[in-house]
Amino acid sequence: MKKISFIQPDMEGWLQKFHFDVPIKVRYCETDMLGHVNNVSYFMYFEQGRIDYFENLDLTDALFGKERVSVVADLECQYLAQVYLKDPLRLHVRAARLGRSSIDIHYALAANGELKAAGRGTIVLIDTGTGKSTPIPDTARERIAAFEGGSLEQ
Repeated sequence: MKKISFIQPDMEGWLQKFHFDVPIKVRYCETDMLGHVNNVSYFMYFEQGRIDYFENLDLTDALFGKERVSVVADLECQYLAQVYLKDPLRLHVRAARLGRSSIDIHYALAANGELKAAGRGTIVLIDTGTGKSTPIPDTARERIAAFEGGSLEQ
């Protein structure tokens, strides 16, 4: 497997940084005629995992609502192994870095102890009134930092 730039310091060390995961049930409509999960479906899994992560930290009100929304600024997926309809998937999600108004998020999709895909992306908080980026609220910043501990990158 080629070295993926956001997996640091190495695969094992990177995976140990995750403290949150959720099961993913592959739906039939997410597969192709050979039973493989379609490449687009991974991004839906990342989105659901990201929302579940924020809900777990009770941050949906702080990050989404009338005053602010989060938008995806970029998102990538490295496909490492095939995923099939019956695979028992678990998606691991973590906030990797907090910026002024952005959060870098990492994703690890695994089945049967094997990493199937690795992903990363950045969301940016936008003020709904101005349409411009807005700072992450202190309460959200504190909860994420407390949950992630020393694994947040600077």
